[in-house]
Amino acid sequence: MQTWVALVEVVDGEFQDLQELASLWGDINIELEEVEAELQETYALLGRYDFLVVFEAPDRESVFEVSLAAERHGLDMDSMEGVPIEEFGGLVDE
Repeated sequence: MQTWVALVEVVDGEFQDLQELASLWGDINIELEEVEAELQETYALLGRYDFLVVFEAPDRESVFEVSLAAERHGLDMDSMEGVPIEEFGGLVDE
């Protein structure tokens, strides 16, 4: 599986408090399992974006499904593929 990193912004949700906002990732995680993606880490951010999410997914189609799941919960995701530094040199040589 490939590692993906997403910067996430709350755009459409109405949340009573921060705990409710944070618990939303449990709901999203259930949907991720349906597309064989796995949430690795989630961080709350102070700044333009609200969360940094690290997840694994088998392919780009699954990443698209992850983005759709987040959107259903009022979130906007900018997803990027993460490449381990050890493998990055190999990309440059190709």
